[in-house]
Amino acid sequence: MNILMIGAGNVAWHLAPALEKAGHHISIVYSRQLENAQLLAQQLNNALATDQTDFRDVGADLALIAIKDDAIATIVKQLQLPNHTVIAHTSGNTPLQIFEHLPGNNDFGVFYPLQTFSKQKLVDFSSIPFCIEALNSSTETFLFDLAGQLSNSIHSVNSYQRKILHVAAVIACNFTNHLFAQSDHILQKEGLSFDLLKPLIQETVEKAMKNAPHKTQTGPAVRNDTRVIQDHLKYLKNNPSAYQVYETITESILLWYGSGENLID
Repeated sequence: MNILMIGAGNVAWHLAPALEKAGHHISIVYSRQLENAQLLAQQLNNALATDQTDFRDVGADLALIAIKDDAIATIVKQLQLPNHTVIAHTSGNTPLQIFEHLPGNNDFGVFYPLQTFSKQKLVDFSSIPFCIEALNSSTETFLFDLAGQLSNSIHSVNSYQRKILHVAAVIACNFTNHLFAQSDHILQKEGLSFDLLKPLIQETVEKAMKNAPHKTQTGPAVRNDTRVIQDHLKYLKNNPSAYQVYETITESILLWYGSGENLID
């Protein structure tokens, strides 16, 4: 099929070539910054780049919106598509209802790959869960079939469920990576290498994958070791950001495992 890729960021950078590899044609890449559209189009076969939103004269089966959440409502209002072109977004947090006031006669849906994407890191789409939602059963089938050409993990997920998944994903992925960054900063200040933590991080992730994460919790908070906690907080006094993170998560662990409240005061 012919696909319009609306966006040229991290998700589009990986999704467009994957769709092309599955046998589809990315006919046009759109970005507000033309040079970004051109960079992605250059990675594809015979794709055009544009910063214009009028696609009425383009034969397209699908317009796929892969841009940041805050910009989706604006681009939906600006897009001019041929009738019967399916339109879908790839957002975890944006509801299906964002498409309700489309001016044309277009079916619409959600095509959400639940994964973190960076341009410099290749991803294997075959194991990435795709969360699908659509206006009607025929559009859902259309998107299911397309996702099935990329992945072995396809799920029907409504807007509320997808929002909850996105919340959990931000905590599990983005927050965890920020904790890695905090740890790296602490070690660098003291002339130590983050490499020392990598086996620990790998073991922690592997245990969480094999068991329920709450059953594998270790550390001073779950042991109610207030002396160690106070010692760590004393060290972090001159690092307000890390201090706040340590204190907040420690309080959460203490409450979660029934160790009591306000034990780090």
